Amino acid sequence: MTHTIGVLGSGSWGSALAVHLARTGHDVRLWARDAGLAATMATLRENPAYLPGLAFPSELTPTASLADAVTGAKIVVMAVPSHGLRAVSRAAAPLMPAGVTLVSAAKGLEETTLLRMSEVLRAELPGVGPIVVLSGPSFAIELARALPTAVVAAGDAASAVEMVQAHFRSSALRLYGSADVVGVEIGGALKNTIAIAAGVVEGLGLGHNALAALITRGLAELSRLAVGLGAQRETLSGLAGLGDLVLTCTSDLSRNRQVGIALARGQSLQEILSRTKMVAEGVTTTEAALALGARQGIELPIAQEMSEVLAGRKAPQDAIRDLMGRRQKLEHA
Repeated sequence: MTHTIGVLGSGSWGSALAVHLARTGHDVRLWARDAGLAATMATLRENPAYLPGLAFPSELTPTASLADAVTGAKIVVMAVPSHGLRAVSRAAAPLMPAGVTLVSAAKGLEETTLLRMSEVLRAELPGVGPIVVLSGPSFAIELARALPTAVVAAGDAASAVEMVQAHFRSSALRLYGSADVVGVEIGGALKNTIAIAAGVVEGLGLGHNALAALITRGLAELSRLAVGLGAQRETLSGLAGLGDLVLTCTSDLSRNRQVGIALARGQSLQEILSRTKMVAEGVTTTEAALALGARQGIELPIAQEMSEVLAGRKAPQDAIRDLMGRRQKLEHA
């Protein structure tokens, strides 16, 4: 069965999901905040800004109208960067169909409130139906090219999770269900901070031993925070934790890893961010994660060091030295 699906956010991930869903036969409306981009996409039948050269299926309709995007939709996908999610949700609230299922495809934490993305959605859209979080190791361009991808769909309502699994699946996308929304969202958020650190390791030429150690200790760090917030530890050893972490820390397609590489090579954060339209979520997530950790009494040493580096208060090589010089302890203490 096919449905009308609204996708709010025309960056690389929102566009890739829209293309994927249209290929499966759904009637998809892809909303862009920028009316000029929406018009260009409608004319060229591609997104030249974020997925150049990737043709839109006929079932995909770009639009700059929130009303057009969500009217009659059975499912609305929120693929807006974390810092813009609240504003878009608030604008869309009076237009949303009653009981519509929301799929959160945003990864991060809200910097001011420390809320997870599903919590922001519920606060701004109290009249909608169930919320399902989509996360896992998934670069937009690979899904858009129909390369095999596996993710997690997590939600409090099992029936909503099963519906998303049924309607999003294809020969290129496999979805595993979960009820652990906290674990899936914290894994998807904090792995971006660890990926910046992985980029620092790469940019300083510290080798494979250091990268393996960084990823492993990064997993321990995000697991501590997630479990402290009520997640199940096994979630973090799955696709939304370890899987996403490995992908983001090791691939050149990772924006957060590229930020770390550039920092290690002496560039300032302002210089790095001015060169790209893409959002590196780890930049804003780092401070929110540290605040959450402090609230829970949970130490996040990698995030702490990356905070110092991102702010320009510490050189990348000094951050690595300080991580290596921390008091030794039992691995699983």
